[in-house]
Amino acid sequence: MILGGVGVALAVIILGIILYLVWFLPNVPLKELSVESTPARIERGKYLANHVMVCMDCHSTRDWSKFSGPMVAGTEGKGGEIFDQKMGFPGHFESPNITPFNLKDWTDAEIYRAITSGVSKDGHPLFPIMPYMAYGTLETEDIYSVIAYIRNIPSLENTVPRSNPTFPMNIILHLMPAKDNPQVSPPVTDSLAYGEYLARAAGCIECHTPAEHGQIIKSLAYTGGREFQMPDGSLLVSSNITPDEETGIGRWTEETFIFRFKTYDLATFEPQALHKGQVQSIMPWTMYAGMDTTDLTAIYKYLHSLKPVNNKVMKSKPPM
Repeated sequence: MILGGVGVALAVIILGIILYLVWFLPNVPLKELSVESTPARIERGKYLANHVMVCMDCHSTRDWSKFSGPMVAGTEGKGGEIFDQKMGFPGHFESPNITPFNLKDWTDAEIYRAITSGVSKDGHPLFPIMPYMAYGTLETEDIYSVIAYIRNIPSLENTVPRSNPTFPMNIILHLMPAKDNPQVSPPVTDSLAYGEYLARAAGCIECHTPAEHGQIIKSLAYTGGREFQMPDGSLLVSSNITPDEETGIGRWTEETFIFRFKTYDLATFEPQALHKGQVQSIMPWTMYAGMDTTDLTAIYKYLHSLKPVNNKVMKSKPPM
């Protein structure tokens, strides 16, 4: 009888904790702000959203029949990209529509909170496919610029279903959002600090780090090996981008690094349809190719300042 009573008491306590998490968290208050859409902000936001933070990578339609899945023109911000169990995520997630069609009823404060804290308009937590923990540390003005930009892109009618995390992630998710912690962007002249800032904004660590249940293992940061199972059956594996000379980018010169990105500049590169047996790349090369050379140089210098880690990752496999 006593053991039974203890069991019931524990069950009640656990249920109470779960109900508290679901009903009262996340608890991230809204800021009082109104973002003015100046030409300078819109231009800066366009650059960040398309070539650094690559918001449009996940929030648009990518043509996976071509190398690197270039964005389909005219789908900018419409959402609907799927991230599910096949790709190693704990549930079924779809990127929301971030054009004015969906955001017309959102305040600037609500958009800012979603980007930097991972809390949606109605208060439910967002799964960090969008690395809001990192975005919450970026300079406030950069986030304002992104908001100004997406406020002014064409409105595309597309209603995306709410994401559906599986248990226990649907409970754990309520613990993830946190108040933003904005930092000042370092001066361009401080290459290492500026490069770290850009790498954080670009989400390099997110794809180039192994993950469990959709969450990166920070102790293995930048060592590569994260697997992405694609709809066509191919398995994509991210590269080691630490400066290890055998398995990473230690032998890459600054010129090689920049050339690798600029090769896919859409001004001179036309993505071609993949042939049977060719390996795809989940890296949005055509978007990152538009990054300023100074910014790419800073990222290179930052990555080469990291501790070299010998970690030979398996090559990606084409569909059978």
